[in-house]
Amino acid sequence: MQNKYDITGIRNLLQKQLSENRYEHTLGVEKTAVSLAEVYNVDIEKARLAALLHDCAKNLSDDKKLELCNKYNIKVTEEEKKNLDLIHAEIGSVMARYDYEISDEDILNAITYHTTGKPNMSNLEKIIYISDYIEPGRTKAPNLDKIRRVVMQDLDKALFMILSDTINYLKTSKKYIVPITMEAYEYYKNWILQER
Repeated sequence: MQNKYDITGIRNLLQKQLSENRYEHTLGVEKTAVSLAEVYNVDIEKARLAALLHDCAKNLSDDKKLELCNKYNIKVTEEEKKNLDLIHAEIGSVMARYDYEISDEDILNAITYHTTGKPNMSNLEKIIYISDYIEPGRTKAPNLDKIRRVVMQDLDKALFMILSDTINYLKTSKKYIVPITMEAYEYYKNWILQER
């Protein structure tokens, strides 16, 4: 796997680019992702890199986000234009590829889908999605303790629980639900029902 920075170099760059809270969150996601990678036999260095870079675009200004979308031909929907935070993951994946020279598609996809999920995720994608939600700094989401217990035995069940809670929150708050999140929810609902 090629990247022009060692892990310490990446951490140092992120510490300069991210707010203090966002950087602490990133380190929490890294720690959680590494632990889950060990449990589920996923490449630890891939998990570490994807976790570190998952929010690398989070603190960019809206103007900078739009500039990068134009530069890299990222399509922005009307809903996303109203809340450009919705596309930080896709922009982060592009930054990981071009600024950090990450070429591994699984890492790039894990960054791209860490907020929305998607049907048929790889284990690395699941780990980054879940780690972003359950890292130790997170305290407000419902069912956190239960999800943190479940994830040590069943990655898919934990993923489905998070998708369910996320959709419930978005519906209750009358917030936009990205279509791929609904697709992921339906996919894993069917997956869980078939497994049981």
